[in-house]
Amino acid sequence: MKKRSEKQQDLDKLKTELAKVSTVILSTFQGITVEDDTKLRRAVQAAGGKYKVVKNTLAERAGAGTLAENLLKNLRGTNSIAYTAADPVALAKALTKVAKDVPAFQFKSGVVEGRVISIAEIQQLANLPSKEELISKIMFLLNAPAQRIAMALNALPRNLAVTVSEAIKANKFASGEAGRAPRAEPVPEAAQ
Repeated sequence: MKKRSEKQQDLDKLKTELAKVSTVILSTFQGITVEDDTKLRRAVQAAGGKYKVVKNTLAERAGAGTLAENLLKNLRGTNSIAYTAADPVALAKALTKVAKDVPAFQFKSGVVEGRVISIAEIQQLANLPSKEELISKIMFLLNAPAQRIAMALNALPRNLAVTVSEAIKANKFASGEAGRAPRAEPVPEAAQ
């Protein structure tokens, strides 16, 4: 059994972590095997989050004054939380994948950016593209017009060279005396 000082350290640590996060997802873990629990923890860690099985009173006390305060009040039964300060979509995707593979793992609710979300909204969040995917799509869209401008500017000298080459082949630039403008001959002094 933990001593009071150890419990206080656990509470302080969890409270500090919850104060820094933007997303908390509440779930139940009853009936999960050790192997499935290990997979769950690894998936959450790979998504940049943390996963903890929490006692209800500890969760409520740690959540006080954080964005998860309303989520962690008056908990009943066995509960666990997954939380992250990074990408909420990545965490939701990892948890949703585990929930499909492990029927005993079930969502209860969640908080994203201070807003309580339902089980259906957690699943919708999991279907969104990740932050990295969105950034790459935006960069592609921003980069496409610049690439077209660069290609058009690079095409100007090439097109000019092709036009001049074709004009030379078609004898548009005459060589010799026939193509020159007539020169004004100096007027002899006697004629003046």
